[in-house]
Order: sequence, then C-alpha cells, then structure tokens
Amino acid sequence: MAHIESAMPRPVAAGDSRSFWIIFALSYVAFLIIALIGQLLGWHWRSWLPGAEGVKSIFGGVKAAVYTFMSHLL
Repeated sequence: MAHIESAMPRPVAAGDSRSFWIIFALSYVAFLIIALIGQLLGWHWRSWLPGAEGVKSIFGGVKAAVYTFMSHLL
C-alpha cells in the first residue's frame, strides 16, 4: 500500500515571518516609487502594476500590487 502524507501546513517560523515582512516592505517601497513617478509624469501607471487596475487611490493600488506580487512568491 502506498504511503500517503497528510498535507498539513507547517507552522510559520519567526524567521519566515520576518523575511515575509522584509520582502513586503521592500516591494511596497519599490512599487510606490514606480507609482509616484508615473503619477508625477501623468502616465497610466495602474496598468503596469499587477492587481492595481481597478483601485482609485495610489496607496490602495500599490497595496493591491504588492499583495498580488507576494502571492506569486509563495
């Protein structure tokens, strides 16, 4: 009979959580800089960032883009 493993998620370690927030913060800053430059130059920057197409505010668009980006990493 075949051995079947349970697909239980492993607990999040402190290092995993810290690295997640570091990547999140760096991504947020990078996407915010892109959005601010695009906003100042009058470009349609929302189409550049994944997940930010339907959001009205710059911070909401950046947050949506970062969450979309982070979901691809996990």
